[in-house]
Amino acid sequence: MKLIDMFFREIEDAKQRKVPLIIPIGTMEYHGLHASLGTDTLVITGALDRFALRREIVVAPPIWYGVASYAVCGPEKNTIHVDCDPYEIYISEILKSLIYGGWKNIYLVFHHQSEADGLMPMSLACMKAAKKVLMRYMEDTRGLGWWGSNDMKDYYEKLDTSDNPLSYIKTIQLMDEHTQRLIGGFDHAGEYETSLLAALYPEKVDFSRTKDNTEWFAIPSQKASAELGETMVGHILDYLERTVK
Repeated sequence: MKLIDMFFREIEDAKQRKVPLIIPIGTMEYHGLHASLGTDTLVITGALDRFALRREIVVAPPIWYGVASYAVCGPEKNTIHVDCDPYEIYISEILKSLIYGGWKNIYLVFHHQSEADGLMPMSLACMKAAKKVLMRYMEDTRGLGWWGSNDMKDYYEKLDTSDNPLSYIKTIQLMDEHTQRLIGGFDHAGEYETSLLAALYPEKVDFSRTKDNTEWFAIPSQKASAELGETMVGHILDYLERTVK
């Protein structure tokens, strides 16, 4: 289900049943001459469309603009970068509306700069926003000292369950390190990312342009294929199956 298409009663029912609400955390970043600017966001939304065929989830609209950084290039190649401090505030405001509105099983899913489980400014900003919002929510709804209250005496017993309030919002990668190893690697606009995009959105890749790339990270795109991308999608779906509760 897509949040933008749902009616009030269906949304309230999903909240009550703690159906996972998933927010794609995207960026607009240069991906060579052959792949679309929205690659980092599209691979998440495409994978979630497939995942929704396996599991009941609610997919929120993507957050398209993110902490892309100018590591790959500057704005002259159309990368749009948002500094992590205002980005954290923006994410916090979205999460506050959701948590105070009754959602208790939220996942922020990112793909950008996530090789080998690395934590970079965008993912860290999301994690910080999530924990700040959760702590404020618990103080507002249960009072100061809520964790030390005897009402929380079973906290450790419920640590790995959906009843743990500090797990109401989780930030996860589209592919963890284990999944990346199963796939064979991780890259930016190269063989792997191009293959993944080609499997999910074939119209967003122009293979005839891969030979025109001169940047080291994009040259391997010449080895990309939709077939490899489908294998990647399968591993991603298995990982999401294990991770999204």
